[in-house]
Amino acid sequence: MKIKQEVFGELNGEKVIRYVLTNSHQTRIAVLSLGGTLQEFVVVENGQERPLTIGLKTLDDYLHNVFNISQSVGRVAGRIGGAQFKLDGQTYHVDMNEQTHSLHGGFHGFTKINYAGQTDQTADTASVTLTHHVKSTDDNYPGNLALKIKFTLDEANQVSLEYGAQTDAPTLFNPTNHVYWNVTDGQTSIDHQWLQINSDQRVETAAEKLPTGKLLPVAGTAYDFQQPRGLKPALAALAAENGKVEFDDAYQVTPSFTAPVAAVGDAAGQRRVDIYSDRNGLVIFTADPVNGKNQDAHRYNSLATEAQTLPDAINHPGFGDITLRPGHPVTRHIMFAYHYLGE
Repeated sequence: MKIKQEVFGELNGEKVIRYVLTNSHQTRIAVLSLGGTLQEFVVVENGQERPLTIGLKTLDDYLHNVFNISQSVGRVAGRIGGAQFKLDGQTYHVDMNEQTHSLHGGFHGFTKINYAGQTDQTADTASVTLTHHVKSTDDNYPGNLALKIKFTLDEANQVSLEYGAQTDAPTLFNPTNHVYWNVTDGQTSIDHQWLQINSDQRVETAAEKLPTGKLLPVAGTAYDFQQPRGLKPALAALAAENGKVEFDDAYQVTPSFTAPVAAVGDAAGQRRVDIYSDRNGLVIFTADPVNGKNQDAHRYNSLATEAQTLPDAINHPGFGDITLRPGHPVTRHIMFAYHYLGE
């Protein structure tokens, strides 16, 4: 295992560090201290590098991009309806940063933080741990937060993400990594990428993509990914079914690290990435975060997956517990496992 770190740029007088973790197969990930960003996940197949995720080249690119490209989002991923919630009988108001709700932690969420970093390695793992003290006044959530984000690459070509936190007052904690996948050669579109989600229900949404609290069956609909399904025909089915041109939807999944909650792969059958999570939700989002959406053709070059507790859980009983309390630190886990299928 190898670890390299270098200066990626400077922001507000602070250096932004790029950590590169590489295993003996030459699989590597690159992590940026800004935003807890998974800038690269690259594998080597038959002597040729294959990027699996979407990343940007410069610090300026990240500062001017609104798609949270493979960055850590929180305290709460997804939307909070009305930008408010009730906790222990008290109503809290957080940033209303998208229409009439809060999205991905508000104006000053985890993507805006330049974290301190510490590397570590063993014979078969390399990791970087990012830390930051998030003040309640920084993001308008109750409680000061001691936050830790750990990225680990191992010799089995697995990437593990840990989101740990403790608080000094009751608050919410439901972070994720907003990773964008394109595992096809060239990464020009997702026309030749497939998706599987081990889920038979999705979250119903109303105006502004806010959950209603109801789950809908996916069987026989455009939203059905219970078996591997190409994203191009799935998008065509979606347009025919209800006129929508993108997926931006949450699925209920069974938390597991033995059976993937989802998987992505290429139609040519060369590679697959399995996604594991310890929480009950997976959000998918089709986008072209680098070039922006082509409104005429609605062509997309990547698929985001956000492993988390179901969105707006604090406002919908049964969606899951995202509370964090003093004396009860929490760590949330996500894992990506790459598999080469070619010969």
